[in-house]
Amino acid sequence: MVIFHTNDLHSHFENFPRIRRYILTQRARLKKFAIKVITVDLGDTMDRVHPYTEATNGQINIKLMNQIGYDAATIGNNEGIGNSHQQLETLYQQANFPLILDNLLDRQTGQKPDWTKESKIVETKTGVKIGLIACTMPFAATYDMNDWQALPVDQVLPDLLAKIQPKVDLIVLMSHLGINLDRQIAKKYPQIGLILGSHTHHLLPTGEWVGRTLLCAAGKWGRYIGKVTLNFDQQNLTAAKAEVIKTEQLPEAAGDQLEIDGYQKKGEQLLQQFKVAKLPVTLNASLIGNSPLTKIGLAAVKNLTQTKLAILNGGLFLGDLHEGIITKNDLHRILPHPMRIVRVRLNGYNLWRLIREMEKNRNHLRSAFVKGNGFRGKIFGELVYDGIQYDPLTKEVLINGQPIDLGSEYELGTVDNFIYCPYFPTLEIAGHASYWGDRFLRDIVGDYLATKYPLEKEE
Repeated sequence: MVIFHTNDLHSHFENFPRIRRYILTQRARLKKFAIKVITVDLGDTMDRVHPYTEATNGQINIKLMNQIGYDAATIGNNEGIGNSHQQLETLYQQANFPLILDNLLDRQTGQKPDWTKESKIVETKTGVKIGLIACTMPFAATYDMNDWQALPVDQVLPDLLAKIQPKVDLIVLMSHLGINLDRQIAKKYPQIGLILGSHTHHLLPTGEWVGRTLLCAAGKWGRYIGKVTLNFDQQNLTAAKAEVIKTEQLPEAAGDQLEIDGYQKKGEQLLQQFKVAKLPVTLNASLIGNSPLTKIGLAAVKNLTQTKLAILNGGLFLGDLHEGIITKNDLHRILPHPMRIVRVRLNGYNLWRLIREMEKNRNHLRSAFVKGNGFRGKIFGELVYDGIQYDPLTKEVLINGQPIDLGSEYELGTVDNFIYCPYFPTLEIAGHASYWGDRFLRDIVGDYLATKYPLEKEE
């Protein structure tokens, strides 16, 4: 038996043609030798940084997965958090594979969503039964904002394993939990024979044994395809071998590049159809200082959160918005990040502490290369305040021109990346956060521009 596994493609469609061709070809070849093939995806296949994913709400990703013919898939945080509740509800309607997920509940019903399955049992011609189960990383706060409840794995695995173990010869966990949790699970639940891992983008070229459990992982962005070869004697597993296939070393076919370029072009064309606003002047972006575009972003955040304070970073804006008609494609081009807006309540002391953290990091962050946690730019850039002033000589913090009151309560608007990133721990430790789960930063900037610079009726 052979299991192919993919993960964390993040809409890197440049690798998709080779992945599709390899899996389809290998499946057909192995079938001739009566070797059972199972193909699974472990989540984060979509990423709204790609315009085609954004324009179709991920439907292009499902269409491409259908071409491979997966036996099962699960979700990553880019599917679970990068979509509104309704978008996730409908994401897999056209999928020709089951979506397995065991640690997510719909807060509106208190039940598992009806677009998921608890497990799938795959049986070979010789009677070997493989049980597929799946868990995704339970980011509680960010799932909560979209009316989902992400459960800790220890809350679901004991009962699930007790239920499925008598029915199968090997349990396979499709994990979007990361390498550290995978190792913990392997130690705690040795009845899981195979863990196919993802989320932390780790690569295990020949796997990793933790006790009796084999951990496998194939990196990120479709750069590798995971392959596990399993040998059975009757219903007993006798050997397991993990390997990865480097995608760039697979042969390229005529038409691959045309297909890849077409995804980008089609996405941009679809987004270009949606007009948003008409700018009387060009709004420039800048990594340094308070640029016109950053000022618009701050105003948009304050408008949504109904706060008097806002903080953003210059590196969020990856280009200028030029005078004239602005479309969704323009907004996606300059703000590709899947970032949500958050309102954070802090007392005066903790707000003072937060600003001191920001000022301590300011010079470093101005030119720091940053990745992950939803940030899709390159350099963090300048920290920019609205309603907050800081005197570097006296270390005094002013709130709208008045000295900060350490005993008062304040609210500020910003992006959720500021909570996830390691630079400002006070936000996560002491802040009380409320998230907007149904839109991204680019959406609220677009809404603000549409109000401030509306289209004319004929446009």
